[in-house]
Amino acid sequence: MFRIKKLDIFVAKQFGLLFFATFFICQFVLMMQFLWRYVDELIGKGLSVEVLAQFFWYMGLMLMPQAFPLAILLSSLIAFGNLGESSELTAIKAAGISLFQAMRSLIVIVIAIACLSFYFQEVIGPRSFISFQQLLLSMRQKNPEVEIPEGIFYDGIPNSNLYVQKKDMQTGMLYGIMIYRMNGGYEDAAVILADSGRIQATAEKKHLLLTLYSGEWFENMRQSGLNVSASIPYRRETFSTKAILLDFDGDFNMAEAGGIASDARSKGLSKILHDLDSIHEFNDSVGHAYFREAKNFGFRVPMLSKADSLKAVQEVAKQTTNFDSLYLKLTGEQKQTAIRQAASDAQMTASSLEYKSEYSFYLNREERMHRMEAINKFTLSLSCLIFFFIGAPLGAIIRKGGLGVPVIISVLVFIIFYILDSTGMKMARDDNWTVWFGKLLGTAVLSPLAVFFTYKANNDSVVFNVDLYKGLAMKALGLRAKRHITRKEVIIEAPKYLADAEMLEDVSLKVTRYSEEHKLLRWPNPVKVFFRSGDDHEVEQINDVLEMAIENLSYTTDKLVLMRLNQYPIIATHAHTRPFQRKWLNILLGLCVPAGIFFYFRMLRFRFRLYKDLQTVIRTNEVLIPRVMELGGLQGGNKTTI
Repeated sequence: MFRIKKLDIFVAKQFGLLFFATFFICQFVLMMQFLWRYVDELIGKGLSVEVLAQFFWYMGLMLMPQAFPLAILLSSLIAFGNLGESSELTAIKAAGISLFQAMRSLIVIVIAIACLSFYFQEVIGPRSFISFQQLLLSMRQKNPEVEIPEGIFYDGIPNSNLYVQKKDMQTGMLYGIMIYRMNGGYEDAAVILADSGRIQATAEKKHLLLTLYSGEWFENMRQSGLNVSASIPYRRETFSTKAILLDFDGDFNMAEAGGIASDARSKGLSKILHDLDSIHEFNDSVGHAYFREAKNFGFRVPMLSKADSLKAVQEVAKQTTNFDSLYLKLTGEQKQTAIRQAASDAQMTASSLEYKSEYSFYLNREERMHRMEAINKFTLSLSCLIFFFIGAPLGAIIRKGGLGVPVIISVLVFIIFYILDSTGMKMARDDNWTVWFGKLLGTAVLSPLAVFFTYKANNDSVVFNVDLYKGLAMKALGLRAKRHITRKEVIIEAPKYLADAEMLEDVSLKVTRYSEEHKLLRWPNPVKVFFRSGDDHEVEQINDVLEMAIENLSYTTDKLVLMRLNQYPIIATHAHTRPFQRKWLNILLGLCVPAGIFFYFRMLRFRFRLYKDLQTVIRTNEVLIPRVMELGGLQGGNKTTI
């Protein structure tokens, strides 16, 4: 039976406060990123505060399911990082409580958030999407002078089509203007050409004032009278400056939902599954219709089976008719007619096939979008659990709280998920991948990572111990840390100075003898280096004695001794003889000449460094031994006899 314990309440409070804070941060970041896509829709439109508030409200509701996983990842990472950094997680494990038991209250909370995310996508999200798209469409129609594009016809103004070749955003001037006005229908269309112009809304937002410069006006005109069918060809007017008042209601009105409701993002799961059957059936009917059309009209002959096709090919091969000779017998006019007819038929067929291809691709894309949206409702909710089982174990392993390392790791994980999910969605939308593979790509990659991190954290793994990887990197690059010996807070037993001084003298003698016997500044034989074994145990013994003396003297209270101890180098005892300790690795390096040359020179560097380190040890001993012996004498003099 599940019982709520004080530990569950404590961990839930730690997570809850961080979740609310990180959720608003993530929501703000996502809204700012989303806002850049529609910043042009807001600037210069004269929108009221109420409209802007609706815009941000619907945007926030749409982005909430995306903010949940990122907030869970960041808050769980910080929460368990804080527990590990303050040693509270260590105390919890010392009490016999496993990591899973410490996380059980948060697992319940995250499952509830995942269900809330699904509810948002199922109920609130579709309604918010419809309202947002309606609002966005109305905002685009608010001030058409801002929305006029370059290089294409704009039909946002009633009864008019406007073409602008170039637009200056700073001055508001339009260049290369072409306007089609259809006040009385296409038969009474007016065509206006102008070199440049400017369009502005009037103060009451009921009309648009179009000022044109250096242009011409062409207009079809009907003659008034009983005979209404008689018409004058056209009226032509040349002007240097022309002001035209266009009817336009610039007041903000909500647009009709119209085709917005057919978008997959505006539907719940049940509606998507219901519409998928209709969409699939309609797509099949269109495909069968195209097939019947190609069968009956495209080839202009009945479709043949494989056997009949082979028979027809054999009969044609037996014929001696030369179609080129038939073409040559035609007259010049007949040849031109035949060529034009063939070119026209080919162009019409190509256009028809291109249209059918685009329409079929659009229909299939609609079906894929509905399938992806249905899967997305589950994967986005499931990502809340996946991100939790990535963030909480990582926080327990790294044991770093605050907004430093957790933010970096959270951003990296979310970027990986976003790239995989976006790539899979795009490839599935364009029919390059299957829908299931594209939408489950991010989930399939991050789920094993969540299991791996949870397993490592539950077993107290050091897989993300920064100091461990730092030591390995420094060892691989030949770098080393400096000694940092400080005065101990509590000293139970003082060092035996005389014994330590004897050990340091012994080290000096062995180092001097070793330097005379081993010529470290000479280049060693490459054959001995790569193909013969030869560990230098003598240096290991010298280093062991030196480290023992340093460890004993580190418990002293004398500042001079502590300062001299930090001058001893950390000696590498193996890198100056062979690149690796395993013989077969050295043989492989010897056979691979480029790599062998690199590691040979690396070994020479370590030999030179060892030579310098041994000289530093001798010099430090010369200064430190007298002081240690002096302290040993004082220590002996202070002893009392009974």
